[in-house]
Amino acid sequence: MSNRSARLALAAGLAAVAGLSPALAQQTPVKVPNPGVPQVMTLEDKYVRVAYNNEGYVTLGYQLANASVGQEWMLIEIGATVRQGRPNYSLNRSAVTLETPDGTLPMPSNNDYRQADLRALENRSTVMRDSINYFPPGATDACRIGFFAEISSRAVAYDDVELSSRRACLGRLYFKIPGGIKYGQHWLNVKFKDSLVRVPFRIFTKDEEKVLSKNWRDIKKQVDEAFKKGGKG
Repeated sequence: MSNRSARLALAAGLAAVAGLSPALAQQTPVKVPNPGVPQVMTLEDKYVRVAYNNEGYVTLGYQLANASVGQEWMLIEIGATVRQGRPNYSLNRSAVTLETPDGTLPMPSNNDYRQADLRALENRSTVMRDSINYFPPGATDACRIGFFAEISSRAVAYDDVELSSRRACLGRLYFKIPGGIKYGQHWLNVKFKDSLVRVPFRIFTKDEEKVLSKNWRDIKKQVDEAFKKGGKG
């Protein structure tokens, strides 16, 4: 995949964010979020993002977060693996941070999360979620990213998860947002052994969400064609 194809796909996919129709986006420059690191970013669904480099691969789902503006806690779904040919990597809680319009936040402890009692938020997540099961072909063994253990679950929380190119690891992340979730550009930062993967996601205003929904099929088609889906990974 060429850098030009990546830029075209991103411009098409992010046209909705700028309030542009896909046709107009072909003529009007669109500001693409710059991760500041070498990587590829794709759109898999309206609220599903993927970012990866030669070392790490991260998927993100944030439909519930987009519907929780003003609330103090953000719930997002995450998937992670390492690329084929890379050694196993122990992903630690401290390696994951959230960049908001107001600054960068660390992931809270499991104790802080449990004291907040987020069962109402988790109940909402049962009806407001998207599949984030997008991984390279070799990642077929399921595993849990267990930084948090729900109050209603018997599962145990742990501070590390062992990633390998064969493991498709999935889980939930929680962040406490001072002042509540705000509209605008966000980044999920995941530090691998030798590199950083930054997954961009935007909390849409109602108007931006309408434009995105209206143009999604055309945007998705352009992204698929630019990335030649099926050949990536």
